[in-house]
Amino acid sequence: MGFFEFCVYFKKMVFLGSLLGILGFGVGISIGVIVGYFLFIYYEPRDVKDYPENTPFDEIEPNTLIDLLPELPLWVMNPDYERVDWFNEFIANMWPFLDKAICGIIKSTCEPIFAEYIGKYQIKSILFEQLTLGTIPPRLHGIKVYDSNEKELVFEFAIRWAANPNIVVALKLLSLQISVQLVDFQVAATARATLKPFVPTFPCFSSIIVSLTKKPEVDFGLKLIGGDLMAIPGLHHFVQETISKQVARLYLWPQTLEIPILDSSIGAVKKPVGILHVKVLRAQKLLNMDFLSKSDPYVKLSLGGDRLPAKKTTVKMNTLNPVWDEDFKLTVKDPEAQVLQLHLYDWEKIGAHDKLGMQVVPLKLLTPYEKKELTLDLLNSTNPNDPQNKKPRGQIMLEVSFIPFQEDSLNFNGPFSFHERKESVSSLSDDVSLRGAGLLLVNVIAAEDVEGKHHTNPYAVVVVRGEKRKTKARNKTWNPKWEEEFQFMLEEAPLKDLIHIEVKSKKRRFGFRSKELLGYVDIQLKDVIYNGRINEKYHLINSKDGILHVDIGWKVI
Repeated sequence: MGFFEFCVYFKKMVFLGSLLGILGFGVGISIGVIVGYFLFIYYEPRDVKDYPENTPFDEIEPNTLIDLLPELPLWVMNPDYERVDWFNEFIANMWPFLDKAICGIIKSTCEPIFAEYIGKYQIKSILFEQLTLGTIPPRLHGIKVYDSNEKELVFEFAIRWAANPNIVVALKLLSLQISVQLVDFQVAATARATLKPFVPTFPCFSSIIVSLTKKPEVDFGLKLIGGDLMAIPGLHHFVQETISKQVARLYLWPQTLEIPILDSSIGAVKKPVGILHVKVLRAQKLLNMDFLSKSDPYVKLSLGGDRLPAKKTTVKMNTLNPVWDEDFKLTVKDPEAQVLQLHLYDWEKIGAHDKLGMQVVPLKLLTPYEKKELTLDLLNSTNPNDPQNKKPRGQIMLEVSFIPFQEDSLNFNGPFSFHERKESVSSLSDDVSLRGAGLLLVNVIAAEDVEGKHHTNPYAVVVVRGEKRKTKARNKTWNPKWEEEFQFMLEEAPLKDLIHIEVKSKKRRFGFRSKELLGYVDIQLKDVIYNGRINEKYHLINSKDGILHVDIGWKVI
């Protein structure tokens, strides 16, 4: 063999040796993974000592107690959390029935989802072979209720659940049937739930808002063809962390999950969303209701569904073609449903005022920010079958425009596109927003521990820039609840103004009415202007323990 042939032979042997080495390494790794997998699945350690389920504290070793500290109930580690053994006992007794009900919901929810995959990816069927959450119910380890000035109930709770479920899903792929089983499910989480808003319809709240206060701990076993996949080294920790992170990303505070309980329109209190500007110009050819002279007309304006008193024009004496040119501002809560109601009357010095006619203007016909001039034929009523409507009653002319509040302006369709209106709103300077006209909303909610020397029939008096409003009196109580809202239309933001609220008591005795001041409070309105809203309780001045609860908001036009 020559030198050249020897070199070629040597290279072939080196290449063959390298190839065999690579194949040997691959086969060895594969065999090792398979052997390790079955060892982890079927090998049970024999040196593990089971602890009794219930062991007194004085019998637990110090090192063991340290390991158990993170698992102690919150009512042990935090005194402000309360025990709820009664609730856990209730759940334990109801669990067999709750298990069937919850599994029924899971089955009815998942079956349509399974049906979408049948016929795809060679899948012939997907179904539950076994479906039960087991015999061990979840437990609450403590609950804490927070005080809130809002119409809501906020509580925080810790839940622990070491379940023994048996959930088996059978997947038929071609001629092969694969079973996946979920076992030994464990979860530990601390959550905060808010029931709001309160409404006068059972169950007395519209929705439940839930969020997690820390990342949950989730663990479970997943068997595939009899083997526990979670026993594969590294896979268990990866799956556990992935699920915890995904759940935290969706529901960890400030992210929330809202569960509707009632229709949002049931019992909902509508808030003002804008101002309707009405200028009553004039009327013509009105009916003459007086015998010896002409009518003395005036107009009453109101919005349908609004409990506020109607606004009135001045009375024009002895004319059938009155000219007013008077401006009014009305608060709008629902522009899609509310209507502007106009009623014309003939003023009488003695007796009831005679009706001259009426008309309505649906607000949904108005375009936001656009002034509209209207000439309306007066009717006897809104009933289209009323024969009195055929009688000519004259006409009324007016100008109307709907101006949404800045924070609500993007919710309405107007003459501008969404982008244009957004730009126009965002381009307003802070100075204009803080100093422009707006609506001050004052909700006098309740008072506590207001005691009079002679009588206690409390009511509240609200004073803003000399304009007074007062609530109804609540008889013989130290803790009156009013829940009355007052509206003050202001031409400029009250940055330097105070709102003065007095709590008084009144009583009529022997035909004379006596009043007594139970306390008062002065509140700086600049905090309301900068924050948009405050909901606070204030200690009453000149009262021993009196407290007043008010909710004040500012809406910028």
